[in-house]
Amino acid sequence: VQLVESGGGWVQPGGSLRLSCVASGNIFRINQFTWYRQAPGKERELVAPVEGRFAVSREYTEDTVYLQMDNLKPEDTAVYYCSAFDTISGEIWGQGTQVTVSS
Repeated sequence: VQLVESGGGWVQPGGSLRLSCVASGNIFRINQFTWYRQAPGKERELVAPVEGRFAVSREYTEDTVYLQMDNLKPEDTAVYYCSAFDTISGEIWGQGTQVTVSS
């Protein structure tokens, strides 16, 4: 199973971005997707759904998971990673996509 993230970039505070994570390969072995992020100098952390800010959705026909991010703040600047649990290989990761929030 391979994961490829996209959709990162630069956005001003208060703006929005939608990240995508496309899974390929033996996707039938995946039973969970999760988003994480890692800011410079900090440990990787889970991106939990937050009403009005972060929402996760899945498009099964496209084998894609989305992270909709609204009302972004400078402290949301980080590399965002998609993770999935492969029942054979364990946890797998994408390469990450950079999100920068600044004015």
